[in-house]
Amino acid sequence: MVGGGDGGLDGPAHALYPDLAAELAARGIAALRLDFRVHAFPGPMGEGVYDVLRGVEFLAGEGAERVGLLGHSFGGAVVIEAGVQSDRVASVATLATQTAGAQRVAELAPTPLLLVHGLADIRLPPDCSRLLHDLAGEPKRLELLDGATHSLRQRREEVRGLLLTWFTDTLGAPTD
Repeated sequence: MVGGGDGGLDGPAHALYPDLAAELAARGIAALRLDFRVHAFPGPMGEGVYDVLRGVEFLAGEGAERVGLLGHSFGGAVVIEAGVQSDRVASVATLATQTAGAQRVAELAPTPLLLVHGLADIRLPPDCSRLLHDLAGEPKRLELLDGATHSLRQRREEVRGLLLTWFTDTLGAPTD
C-alpha cells in the first residue's frame, strides 16, 4: 500500500490503510504499508517503482507467493508499472490514480486491475481512471464514486469495503 507523491503510511480517506491492513490480516492476508524514499512533485516514477518492487521482494522473503498492490494518486501509476514488472503481483488496485507513468497498463493483463476514482476529484479528474480502464486488458473493473474528491474521504467506508472484497477475492488461493 503506497500513498501519493507526498508519501505517508496511512493512505487517503482519513487513514484508510491501517484499517484495511488490519482487516486483511484478519482474513489471513498480510499487508505492508510502504512510504516512498523520495517525496516530490511531480513524483519520480522510477524511484517509486523501485521502492514498491523492493517491498514485493521483502514480502517474497517472508514467504508471500502472491502480492496485491494498492496505490493512491501518484502511487496508482507506480503500482501499475510495478505490477507490469513483477511476476509476483497477482492483483492491482488504484485510488484516484494519475495517468503519467501508467502508459503500460495494457501489459498488466491478465493481472486483475481495480480503478477507483471520485467523480468530484478536481486534482486528477476521473477521466484519468476512465482512460486507463479503456487501455487495460481484462480482467478490469472501474468504480466511479459520486461526491468523492481526490482523497475519497466522503466515501471512505465504501472504498474500504471495495478494497477488502477485491483483495480477498483476487489474493485468495489460486484455482486450477
